[in-house]
Amino acid sequence: MSNQHLELPTPGPLEPGAVRVVALGGLGEVGRNMTVIEYDGRLLIVDCGVLFPEDHQPGVDLILPDFSYIEDRLEDVEAIVLTHGHEDHIGAVPYLLRLKGDIPLLGSTLTLALVEAKLKEHRIKPYTMAVTEGQRERLGAFDLEFIAVNHSIPDALAVAIRTGGGLLLHTGDFKMDQLPLDRRLTDLRAFARLGEEGVDLFLTDSTNAEVPGFTTPEKDIFPAIERVFAKAQRRIIVACFSSHVHRVQQVLDAAAEYGRKVAIVGRSMVRNMGIAEDLGYLHVPPGVVVDFKKLGDYPEEKQVLICTGSQGEPMAALARMANRDHKIEVGEGDTVLLASSLIPGNENAVYRVINGLMRLGADVVHKGNAKVHVSGHASAGELLYCYNIVQPTNVMPVHGEWRHLVANGRLAEQTGVPKDRVVLAEDGVVVDLVDGIASIAGAVDCGYVYVDGSSVGGTTEALLKDRRILRDEGFVTVVVAVDMTNGRVTSGPEILARGFAEDVVVFENVAPQIKDALEQATAKGVADSHQLQQVIRRTVGSYVGGKLRRRPMIIPVVIEA
Repeated sequence: MSNQHLELPTPGPLEPGAVRVVALGGLGEVGRNMTVIEYDGRLLIVDCGVLFPEDHQPGVDLILPDFSYIEDRLEDVEAIVLTHGHEDHIGAVPYLLRLKGDIPLLGSTLTLALVEAKLKEHRIKPYTMAVTEGQRERLGAFDLEFIAVNHSIPDALAVAIRTGGGLLLHTGDFKMDQLPLDRRLTDLRAFARLGEEGVDLFLTDSTNAEVPGFTTPEKDIFPAIERVFAKAQRRIIVACFSSHVHRVQQVLDAAAEYGRKVAIVGRSMVRNMGIAEDLGYLHVPPGVVVDFKKLGDYPEEKQVLICTGSQGEPMAALARMANRDHKIEVGEGDTVLLASSLIPGNENAVYRVINGLMRLGADVVHKGNAKVHVSGHASAGELLYCYNIVQPTNVMPVHGEWRHLVANGRLAEQTGVPKDRVVLAEDGVVVDLVDGIASIAGAVDCGYVYVDGSSVGGTTEALLKDRRILRDEGFVTVVVAVDMTNGRVTSGPEILARGFAEDVVVFENVAPQIKDALEQATAKGVADSHQLQQVIRRTVGSYVGGKLRRRPMIIPVVIEA
């Protein structure tokens, strides 16, 4: 996929004293967040995350931002600022550092610990600088101030970026929970102070801009989790994101209260919770957590399992349990708690897992039937509150699908931001802040970069199209030998078809048609094997389309006899 924006010109050189903002991901999508800010010939990157593939991208493991815009300017990059530790904000860091390994990483203690563990797997030793709320750092052309915000992972930060061309405030992902579990409030006093100083461009989280009111506090989830523990007859299996420290904390607290033992499974879950515990973000009650191998030593009514798989991922523990392909055999009396939101595009996979678990007799508790999860993003009421506090000159909604960006922009307008000062941009669109006014200056190519096994960037849309055809339509292979001296078919055609409900005998009728078409073509002087393959492809395609209403992949092989 490529965001070429042919209607927009290639941007010219940045004017002296101006600031340029280019999102290489995160605009028009939920994920792959990466924003490049340029001032005085220097670059600052805010976040560098991944996007997870959907059903129409078979075989793809991850989707990265397109680094081509900065690939020739890596020496100009002052640093990468990471707002928090979610995969859609840090997951692509290893792939960028493969290009230049000494770019400094700035972030909170937990965020850097999570990204360092990821980089260790890639054998990259980064240069990092841990920062805390209230801290101010000068990096070349950029004066950075870090501000506490709360989110669904501890230690999230917003960042104020002061330049000679203006003050930018990037919220990262945030909400305004007034009673957070870790007592770490979003620092609205800092937002107000920056507003008094004058925020020239406010880049705001748009994910929940369509949701009215205020996001439910995290503490309101605990009663629902308690009810699950109070009613559960046998095992409790909790599925959540591997970075959701707050939710795991609530489960551990409930297990301690009800005298249950907890085992944590899944490599990423074990790693992240180990990091969180070591750094003091996760407080494990004594004697509650046990090794998964020892969980069976306790009665089933005393067991709790925390795992990944809340998004229906086919290889995750929960999906394997639903398919009876896991050591844990789910059955009558078991309770499964899906303690996470539903990411758009994952609905079918999640409901497939829910149905599979319920078919096995489990009671499945999820956001649709109980208050077991709250969002980590600010709803419309909170965004309005922020706009009124900050009173920015210009607004650029970030992080969200197009509908979220539009809704966020309308909120800004309601608080008095002029419509022409609300900049709606997609990935690759270049926004320049010149003399205090932000406007679109052009666009750069900004496509999807696919991680496919060991290949990074080698998978193309054409290849994915072929995979979709193979998956949805099947394939037909035709092998034929042709004597090029007289143009006669000397052997075949032999036809092999896969992915069809019909028996292979249905293809017997097309064999004479292939032979006739080839001999007619050679009689007209066609002697090139590639052209003869095209003859076979057209003949088979016409037959299968008319007879079976299918458009399979057709692989012709012409052997010159």
